[in-house]
Amino acid sequence: MSHLTFLEAGVVGLIQGVTELFPVSSLGHNVLIPALIGGSWATDLNVAKPESPYLAFIVGMHVATAIALLIYFWRDWVRIIGGFLTSLGHWQGWHPRVATRDERLAWMIILATIPVGLVGLVAEHAFRVLFGKPILAGVFLIVNGVILYCGEKFRPRASVQADREVAAQRAGTLAATGPGGVPLGTAPAAGPPGPGRGQPGPGQLEPGQQALRQQAEGEQALGYQAVGHQPTAHAGGHQAVREEEISQALASDERLAGIGFTSTVVIGASQILALLAGISRDGVTMVTGMARGLSREDAARFAFLLATPVILAAGVLKVPDLLGPLGNGIRGEILFGSVLSGLGAYVSVRFLVRYFQTRTLYPFALYCFVFGLLSVIYLGVIK
Repeated sequence: MSHLTFLEAGVVGLIQGVTELFPVSSLGHNVLIPALIGGSWATDLNVAKPESPYLAFIVGMHVATAIALLIYFWRDWVRIIGGFLTSLGHWQGWHPRVATRDERLAWMIILATIPVGLVGLVAEHAFRVLFGKPILAGVFLIVNGVILYCGEKFRPRASVQADREVAAQRAGTLAATGPGGVPLGTAPAAGPPGPGRGQPGPGQLEPGQQALRQQAEGEQALGYQAVGHQPTAHAGGHQAVREEEISQALASDERLAGIGFTSTVVIGASQILALLAGISRDGVTMVTGMARGLSREDAARFAFLLATPVILAAGVLKVPDLLGPLGNGIRGEILFGSVLSGLGAYVSVRFLVRYFQTRTLYPFALYCFVFGLLSVIYLGVIK
């Protein structure tokens, strides 16, 4: 009879937490790693086996990952859920009002989640049994690498321009000021700056940038007040970093709220591909978002927000597996692995939110292609 050890639970739990948010497919790793190690690992951690205790373990890891995302984005979810409830209180004919940023973002997430939710309910078991084989997971991991590479290499001009605009907005509206009030990172003009030279004076921003800065600062203050905090004039250390993250999140949500509902559904539907072991949910969502003109940073944020309800629902719907016979005798191991999964997910999302502000998908594309290729060679030829 198959079992689950604390070592297996710890290793796989930590890998699950990290790979769930990195665009490298957690399900692909959950299938490949036990097969590559072999022995009892391949028996105990067989995702395609109908009565494997691994299924109960995966439930625990999904719930822990979703909780980690909720903890990191809790301020955002307070706003988004508030927007949803507000929209229900103001109906226009046969549909609720969708006027503010948070109301629109709430309904965007709902619409984007419907396609993958319906397909997952109907076909999740078939996908897992038919495509949950290690050799196929390796093949799909190669495909995932190609998707990430092509998504980055052939980004439309709108996405590249969006990156530039986001960078300019961050530099112009959120940068701290140095001596004399000049924003840090601003190149000094040759000669004395001033209106006569067509340059803003020291400490001054262009009128459009000044308006954006005032809007961002105002929304940051409102964001703090909405959750019972007050903005600080001189924050330091972790609090200063957190304030910057909140301000950037508000600006990102403002941009996301401007995309159409058609693009929202297309981006959300791309998550269906992640039912294939080896295809990353966050990866394909990011690539689709960039293909629809989003900046890399905004595409990543939208992917993380969309992942939260999907992962949580996948875990909650399978809770009977955890509480039923499949979880008997291994709940301690499940708890241990799930805690590590949650910690890994939290650290990963903190890293990735900042990573995608300036960096690309290329390293993940290379990793997926190489790891997938080596896995196929080993499992199909050597082993």
